[in-house]
Amino acid sequence: MVLGTTSGAGKSWLTTALCRYYSNLGLKVAPFKAQNMSNNARVVPGPGGKGLGVGASGAGGEIGSAQYFQALAARAEPEVRMNPLLLKPEADTHSQVVLMGQVSAELTAMPWRGRSEKVWPQIAAALDALRAENDVVVIEGAGSPAEINLHASDIVNMRVARHANARCLLVTDIDRGGAFAHLYGTWALLPEDERTLIHGFVLNKFRGDATLLAPAPQMLQDLTGVPTVATIPMNWHHGLPEEDGVFDDRSTATGTVHTTVAVVAYPRISNLDEFQPLKNVPGVRLFWARSPADLGGLKPTDWVVLPGSKSTAADLAWLRAQGLDSAIAQHAGQGGSVLGVCGGLQMLGEALIDTAGIDGNAPGLGLLPLVTTFEVAKTVLRTQAQFGAVQGTWAALAGVPVTGYEIHHGQTAQHPAMAARGDVAREVIRGIAWQNPAGNVLGVYLHGLFEDPAVMKALFGVHAPTMEAVFDGLADEVARHFEPGVLDALVAQADAG
Repeated sequence: MVLGTTSGAGKSWLTTALCRYYSNLGLKVAPFKAQNMSNNARVVPGPGGKGLGVGASGAGGEIGSAQYFQALAARAEPEVRMNPLLLKPEADTHSQVVLMGQVSAELTAMPWRGRSEKVWPQIAAALDALRAENDVVVIEGAGSPAEINLHASDIVNMRVARHANARCLLVTDIDRGGAFAHLYGTWALLPEDERTLIHGFVLNKFRGDATLLAPAPQMLQDLTGVPTVATIPMNWHHGLPEEDGVFDDRSTATGTVHTTVAVVAYPRISNLDEFQPLKNVPGVRLFWARSPADLGGLKPTDWVVLPGSKSTAADLAWLRAQGLDSAIAQHAGQGGSVLGVCGGLQMLGEALIDTAGIDGNAPGLGLLPLVTTFEVAKTVLRTQAQFGAVQGTWAALAGVPVTGYEIHHGQTAQHPAMAARGDVAREVIRGIAWQNPAGNVLGVYLHGLFEDPAVMKALFGVHAPTMEAVFDGLADEVARHFEPGVLDALVAQADAG
């Protein structure tokens, strides 16, 4: 099990790397995270289900994107048992609850402290089943395991560790400073029986000469009995999407920049991990846009992207409050490329209509003659499609087959009154993608466009590094920087236990 001293310490990264490391040893591996809080989700087969195709409805389930990629790293088919509980924040104090891949209205309405015992039996059953079916299960914790206000209702850290008698690694972000204090403080706040489950400390994101850390690792071991088993260097370009999709735009593009992509960073952004492949393309620069000034220097060939949103109407109101609506309209009016994905597509239309109380009513940005109606039923499916006669700045996509996934409540269609006046959107994938008559504004419901090699080849003429190469690189990284024999010994201890 991989625990962390804080959020962002490197748990997801290390769990993914270990999944591939142990898979490379010929072991059957599965990832597991009891509860994930993220608006980055992937569509996987529901309980007992296998692949999903075009037109599938209700058969799919949702898991956090991190566990989806960990499953791929483990060479396992992603499934709902790997992340039995997913919390998708819709406001600062409210989340949609997804249990075993399906939205639960009952759990969503329940106070979170009362939720733990309700969901624990299904979490434990999912973990036990994965343990029975695999040689190794690599478990990811959440946040910190030592938050004393949360310990009594814990269902994701030490309760899971105790249930599985897991051999735990505790990772910290040394780049933040205070790493040894974080490690010692976390260990010290755990009850004695839980401390014994900690088998090693990991220093992550280190910049400098590791020999200069001495004598701190030995001093920490003298205090705790726990060795520091790895010092992993800072790596800005490992190629794995960040767990929360928030790429670090301090890292620069490789090569001469030919395309700048400005992703509008509204408060309830979702599924941002799908843009990681763009960050891996030489000559493409990604950055966050939070104000009109961020869009001021764009060329018409540059992109403005409106990503997914877990609260489309609220994010649209925020966008207007910042003045970004005018800046986006100006870019589009000058022939600049604009792409809306899922919630971003809905924003590009004329109106959001919500008679069911799902998201909210709002006027759209008016860049596509479409109207979106929110429905209680949630579309969750994997989709294979093909672009039709795409024109304008997105013409390279014409005829390109694409595979992706859909997660949305709204259904979008041509605005009838605008159609009567001759203002008709060009539907380039039936029910999924539309563009404006000028061809520079494109809206799609399909997530995962830039993870499709055919799309990347059409748009950029290159293939981004495959995720297989990324996973192998992560495995090589941990093999280089863990103390010899540590990772193999953890599995040997499990076998002996």
